[in-house]
Amino acid sequence: MEIRHVRTHDEFVKCVKLQGATWGAAFSESVPATILKITQRLGGVTAGAFDPDGTLLGFIFGVTGIEDGALVHWSDMLAVDARAQNQGIGRRLKEFQREAVLAVGVTRMYWTYDPLVARNAHFNLNRLGARVREYVPDMYGADTGSALHSGLGTDRFIVVWPITPAAVTEDAAAIARAEAAPSLAGWRASPILNAGTVEGTITDLTSFNGVPPPLARVEIPADIFRVQSVHVAQAIRWRQSTRRAFQWALANSYSIERFEHDPSGDVGHYVLARTAPPTNTSH
Repeated sequence: MEIRHVRTHDEFVKCVKLQGATWGAAFSESVPATILKITQRLGGVTAGAFDPDGTLLGFIFGVTGIEDGALVHWSDMLAVDARAQNQGIGRRLKEFQREAVLAVGVTRMYWTYDPLVARNAHFNLNRLGARVREYVPDMYGADTGSALHSGLGTDRFIVVWPITPAAVTEDAAAIARAEAAPSLAGWRASPILNAGTVEGTITDLTSFNGVPPPLARVEIPADIFRVQSVHVAQAIRWRQSTRRAFQWALANSYSIERFEHDPSGDVGHYVLARTAPPTNTSH
């Protein structure tokens, strides 16, 4: 397998076709070949993973811009052919993208993902070490035309990935310290902020306002797409309960540390740790 920048018009068209295979033919947010090509000429990235006969196994696309005077990169799309998933292609594409934007002076990378997708939570938080910055309800609108978003909308985490060599080293060390820290050791006994989602009950988050717990969890199904396919109303409850829990947590000084799969195989848990809010002083 070869991972490289997309070069020819036919290869750009293959990237468009893979978008359709991934998100459905009616997906309204598809990026056309022209934009994939032009963006790459201006410092963005459109890269593919190709097998020896030229078949496109996966692609990644992102745009480069300026934020607060610094070059940053927004990774907009990552898709891997269903027949080639779980082979590390997504990670290799992400690493290629990182090296490509480092070469033009980018210092950090952003992207979004659906908080309900367990495999993406594990990949982004645990494998890559990206950190959650923001929760945005319906970031791409309530309906993109994709069956993957039907009924669930497009709530997203915005995550940041520091990519300079020093930042990568520091971030990896910070992740290792967090995983070994005694302060996270009791996460399995921490309260679940959206407990009772399947039954349709609502956790009273105001009960935590007086003394917020140092650790907390937000639960999601192991496979939201399976839930969505057999029980849409339950999938919608998952969206509503996690939206409420994450918004409350981020507003109350919690950081999202990592993602843990439950041994039962039915659910997974985001592990959240509360940091002391800044103290306001006056003179």
